Amino acid sequence: MNPQLELLHPYPFEKLRALFADITPSTAHSPIALSIGEPRHTSPAFVQKAMAEHLDKLANYPATAGIAALREAIASWLTRRFQLPGVDTERQVLPVNGTREALFAIAQAVIAPGSGASVICPNPFYQIYEGAALLAGAQPVFIDCRPDNHFVPDFDSISAEQWQRCQLLYLCSPGNPSGAVLPLATLQRLIGLAKEHDFVIASDECYSEIYPDENNPPPGLLQACAAMGDSSYANCLVFHSLSKRSNLPGLRSGFVAGDAELIASFLRYRTYHGCAMPLHHQYASIAAWGDEAHVVENRRLYRQKFDAVLDVLAGHLDVSRPDAGFYLWPATPVPDTDFARALLRDANVTVLPGRYLARDAGNGNPGEGRVRMALVAEPDACVEAARRMIDVIRGL
Repeated sequence: MNPQLELLHPYPFEKLRALFADITPSTAHSPIALSIGEPRHTSPAFVQKAMAEHLDKLANYPATAGIAALREAIASWLTRRFQLPGVDTERQVLPVNGTREALFAIAQAVIAPGSGASVICPNPFYQIYEGAALLAGAQPVFIDCRPDNHFVPDFDSISAEQWQRCQLLYLCSPGNPSGAVLPLATLQRLIGLAKEHDFVIASDECYSEIYPDENNPPPGLLQACAAMGDSSYANCLVFHSLSKRSNLPGLRSGFVAGDAELIASFLRYRTYHGCAMPLHHQYASIAAWGDEAHVVENRRLYRQKFDAVLDVLAGHLDVSRPDAGFYLWPATPVPDTDFARALLRDANVTVLPGRYLARDAGNGNPGEGRVRMALVAEPDACVEAARRMIDVIRGL
């Protein structure tokens, strides 16, 4: 067996099951799950129709690079959304089976394992970043995201020597779990560091289409490159998905775009990996990337839930509206694990303790004392969960 497997930590939801093993949820309440970031809004009917119309393609092997029409739809969306001068559909775009798989695989493709190889990532973080680094033979280096820096990673804490050892930098903007958005100037500074120290930036932007102000969408890494006059997007890759944007987590459809040389190497890796997107999924994806009306409506629903839940929790819990994304990241009145247990036991509401999403990198675990609440349920259920939460807080 690969000895690196022994380095993997239990996944957060495995820890959550162990935390709740001796808890009997309140039978006075129906269960409300706010622990998993699984979109529950209705999947677009026109996407389902596009998939159904191409089920005959089950008889065909798909190509790893995807069909030209899908790459064109992705490039067109990227260009519109991030004001890019253009995206080469043949060389700068690669469809993938969701960002989770691709974010893991990119580390296996770009890391040269050996003594000193490192991967830098935010802390708290999406657990795939750490596992990908460890299995690629690199050492994860965590940058804490704390409230005194508005939950943006403290990039100043990384020394020149650490940047020099870095082979891959994972970014997550909007952030999971805080929803913090990296400013354009910060992205441009990181691009400069990547070129100076020759590392790859993998920017996880899967929450980029869920934001409160229609006139102020979060900036992206390729947008930062373009603003610097670099349409080659050197050293930069972005990862996008239809899961959150279009409420299609089961479609497992996303893409990687950016530096053509990196895309070519990643395509070569993926050809051997055997992970081509099924053709009927590709045609459904074309339909999804080509429509914005359902995405605007999706944002409206999330805004409605944030407004209602934050109104209920005001004065009872230390929580604020995130820059983007669909999570709340409140401070808890008791230890986060105790708070999660009390919510399940007394209110049948499930949340994820923040410590399970982070590591102690030398200054304490930055997730401790917080919980992640995914506002993915129906509006009434989210409001009901908030009301039950207040009752639990009063009883602590």
